[in-house]
Amino acid sequence: MPAILAIDAGTTGITALVVDDSATILARGYQEFPQHFPADGWVEHDLGEMWSATLAATRSALSALAAHSSTGTGADVELVAVGITNQRETVCLWDRETLGSPRRAIVWQDRRTSAMCEGLREDGHEPFVAERTGLRLDPYFSATKLAWIRANEPHVWSGVESGRTAIGTVDSYLVARMSRGLFHITDATNASRTLLYDLETGDWSEQLCALFGVPMSALPDVVPSYGPLARTDPGTFLGLDLPITGIAGDQQAALVGQAGFTTGAAKCTYGTGSFLLVHTGDQIRRSGHGLLTTVALAHPDGRRDFALEGAVFVTGAAVQWLRDGLGIIDSAADIEALAASVPDSGGVVFVPALTGLGAPEWDPTARGLIIGITRGTTRAHIARATLEAIAFQVRDVVDLMSRDGGVPLARLSIDGGAATNDLLCQLQADTVRLVVDRSAELQTTGLGAAFLAGLGVRMWESTDDLASTRRSSGIFEPGAIDQAMHEKWREAVARSRRWSP
Repeated sequence: MPAILAIDAGTTGITALVVDDSATILARGYQEFPQHFPADGWVEHDLGEMWSATLAATRSALSALAAHSSTGTGADVELVAVGITNQRETVCLWDRETLGSPRRAIVWQDRRTSAMCEGLREDGHEPFVAERTGLRLDPYFSATKLAWIRANEPHVWSGVESGRTAIGTVDSYLVARMSRGLFHITDATNASRTLLYDLETGDWSEQLCALFGVPMSALPDVVPSYGPLARTDPGTFLGLDLPITGIAGDQQAALVGQAGFTTGAAKCTYGTGSFLLVHTGDQIRRSGHGLLTTVALAHPDGRRDFALEGAVFVTGAAVQWLRDGLGIIDSAADIEALAASVPDSGGVVFVPALTGLGAPEWDPTARGLIIGITRGTTRAHIARATLEAIAFQVRDVVDLMSRDGGVPLARLSIDGGAATNDLLCQLQADTVRLVVDRSAELQTTGLGAAFLAGLGVRMWESTDDLASTRRSSGIFEPGAIDQAMHEKWREAVARSRRWSP
């Protein structure tokens, strides 16, 4: 039985999956790695710790597979390829020879370049950047992180300019470690999140690299999302000698894991934040209202599929805040029963702008707000307002997708940890006025990486074969919507903005 090893390098940990040709997950492994916060608003990862976590998660998955095989139910499983998916926009630097890192990675959540982005905007660069990249000037993306290192750490940057130090995103770093430094690549989905990739040409832009001061020679080669891309070195990667045949950024991988291969397919992944993608076919569609244009998938024959994306920064993190900050729930799972104990939020509106607002406002100065509190307000009302806030944020992005994407959305496929919450799923269906289809496998990012790697070795012949493997764990039909509450939500969002200097 052929199977794929999929590595899902998330923001807080590494998941390793073994997936067979029926899209069944045979084994899993997981290993967290530390988060580093050297200053207010700064977030970093130690690449050595990330690599150790990758090895540990993979060992765990292989051990689980061996235990599975010993029962006789998986005795003939053979790994045939590796797929990788990863947190996007995080920038990594490493020595091409030793593979050691001269500094920690700067994570996508890091906000240290806010002033730099504002300066570039004031200098009139944003229209050019947006036209070339489909993105916007925001600390979220990779290029200003590199410009910050260049400006503030000349001892690190000298290695980049000399050619000794390589630059890449997390996928590039993992490929380098798995291959003992023989391959320096990234796929087009990850490249399209850096502010250095030209959507029209499908490669690095000389002008963008000059704007941010990044040597093109330090960047990885841009490759398709599946096909013969690289190969692991058994001496460095647990004795495994396998082709690496699938790579994609986590949100694009989730779209693949949801079998979203056709124009109009839309998915929402509920994690720390929520990320929505709508497939727009082979056309580059641009949004004037806060959505991002991104590569959804790059095929080996040169074709590229595109997507519009809306990034909501705080959804699951808001539930964590209720647990850890306010202490009104003991575990994240408790919020469903608490919120369901009241028929509505009692007029309470929560804007969870705990780290600013993403799409469609893109306001890093916004801050969280709870309004409408009375003496009758209980923790149950705040819990329900939190779930409504998640649903309303997603609705605002879905409305933009339908308008700017130019394609009608038939349904919204969902995944991620919070998708286990039936009340949230129903509220989401009600607010977006679409059927909400919950995937049976909530870890669709890793599944998507496996799908791409399987396409790369022809374990599946086509995307049509993959579409037939998708299964649902719940269909939620839209019911009545309280339009007045959404209007109150929009008013509350306006009041939360431009709060922090």
